[in-house]
Amino acid sequence: MSTLVLVLVIAAVLAALIAVAVYALLRSGRPAEPVPVAAGPRDPFADVGETSGDPLALKAGDMLDFGAERTWIRGTIRLSEGGATWAEHFLEVEGARRWLSVEQDPDLQMVLWTGRPDLDLAPDRDTIEVDGVRYRLSERGSAAYRSEGTTGLRPEGRVDYADYEGPGGRRLSFERFDRGGWEPSLGVTSVPGEFTIFPAG
Repeated sequence: MSTLVLVLVIAAVLAALIAVAVYALLRSGRPAEPVPVAAGPRDPFADVGETSGDPLALKAGDMLDFGAERTWIRGTIRLSEGGATWAEHFLEVEGARRWLSVEQDPDLQMVLWTGRPDLDLAPDRDTIEVDGVRYRLSERGSAAYRSEGTTGLRPEGRVDYADYEGPGGRRLSFERFDRGGWEPSLGVTSVPGEFTIFPAG
């Protein structure tokens, strides 16, 4: 083997050794690759910004915790009249028909309702007395509705309504869906913080 070839072979071996040494040196100073972590439980309020939840985002499947009572939304009807929109959320309750109405007008207005099919009443007067409480007519009209989930109503239709106000945040309401009979309900106003929302999923 000639001297020139021997020098070239030695140079190539030295170059390879130097490259391996440099790679090992650089590798030892590099931070370790992060180990992927499995996704943990999701915060149901992460996109809401407050721990009580957003009543305007309620939908079928959401859970409501009133402290001593926990219930689920079975279905929702979305109503619109002119430029106004509001929602009524039907709750999973045994032995009674209950729902929560939510409207932004312009402040957030919420009422927790209980159906009173035992009352033989119609909204044919400006004042009506129920269980010793006198209610005064505050609003009446007709709205289009769209049904979601389990409501017992058609997918869409019309509802006539008449709302009465009483003392201490008490409410009396009449609704007539798709020209059926009047359905009276009693309600009490509710405010954010009286219940906690756990969004479905």
